[in-house]
Amino acid sequence: MWIIVGLALLGLAAAVPSEDRKLSDKATTLAERSTTLAFNLYHAMAKDKDMENILLSPVVVASSLGLVSLGGKATTASQAKAVLSADKLNDDYVHSGLSELLSDLSNSTARNVTWKIGSRLYGPASITFAEDFVKNSKKHYNYEHSKINFRDKRSALKSINEWAAQTTDGKLPEVTKDVEKTDGALIVNAMFFKPQWDEKFHHKMVDNRGFMVTRSYTVGVPMMHRTGLYNYYDDETEKLQVVEMPLAHKLSSMIFIMPNHVEPLERVEKLLNKEQLKTWTSKMKKRSVAISLPKVVLEVSHDLQKHLGGLGLTEAIDKTKADLSKISGKKDLYLSNVFHAAALEWDTEGNPYDADIYGREEMRNPKLFYADHPFIFMIKDTKTNSILFIGRLVRPKGDKMRDEL
Repeated sequence: MWIIVGLALLGLAAAVPSEDRKLSDKATTLAERSTTLAFNLYHAMAKDKDMENILLSPVVVASSLGLVSLGGKATTASQAKAVLSADKLNDDYVHSGLSELLSDLSNSTARNVTWKIGSRLYGPASITFAEDFVKNSKKHYNYEHSKINFRDKRSALKSINEWAAQTTDGKLPEVTKDVEKTDGALIVNAMFFKPQWDEKFHHKMVDNRGFMVTRSYTVGVPMMHRTGLYNYYDDETEKLQVVEMPLAHKLSSMIFIMPNHVEPLERVEKLLNKEQLKTWTSKMKKRSVAISLPKVVLEVSHDLQKHLGGLGLTEAIDKTKADLSKISGKKDLYLSNVFHAAALEWDTEGNPYDADIYGREEMRNPKLFYADHPFIFMIKDTKTNSILFIGRLVRPKGDKMRDEL
């Protein structure tokens, strides 16, 4: 009987929602550092004129930097920590803190979201991975390791893309069409994220509308509509709107930042940083908002190598300077690619809504948030304020509707 009671208590302990579990100081410190990384990396990527949609998970990028630090020595390792603003923290603090943070944030059962994450380090066919590195990278960052032979490039690319598709249940069919540098190590992150709204959209409140990529180019998208009570701020000075929509269980939320009119996002992006986000959210008030959002299926793959290099990770990506000898025991390896690929899908699904709310006084005169042109979005953790995803939607999938002069 005592065994049964003990097992029951263990089961109850395992069922404690993650918001009730206090994170260590290490994890909360790394959560704050990963948020700084979110804005630094987003800005670096937004400067790329060839880039349209952006989608990245700062926490997963932080784990990749942790991996480089784990496998590197001297400046190669310290630069990885510096990009994460963690260069003054000792190695154990960084690895255990990131490990705890990633484990907590990616608990999709507690959050009632779908979040599939696959992380793999590919090495040249000649490499022998060091046993300690394999063990510790699996322990802290849940990394897999694989050798790859680019002599048959088509087969190698097929192998990478098939692994990504399998990891994401087919939601991310392709990481890359080509790999230019084939003589180094490749970091590949493959993810699929699907949130559940705290209050769902009614499936009948969806119709086809135009999304204005620019003033002269519009694509047709399915648009979802609902009115509810949301945290909202209208920044009249900067001519933009900010709205926050809670996700299921209220352990995380989506924040949308949209200029009032169709324009390149560059002006709004220049405002975007940790302090400005804090200012906007502090000015939010819960009020009635009529929201129209495009249903989104977004698949984006970025090679972050040059962007991380621009933030200070210069040695690991330099064949002549890299010291990643803790990966294989030999100083003959460098980081040739950092593929960060993610699929994000949001639709009408979520918790049942409270129909009684529509008779209340506070539901009158709703503000309008009509997302029919480019906007920035974030998925934010409620407990740690860390950013699970940050991105922008500039060109959703859809057929061209018309040209306007």
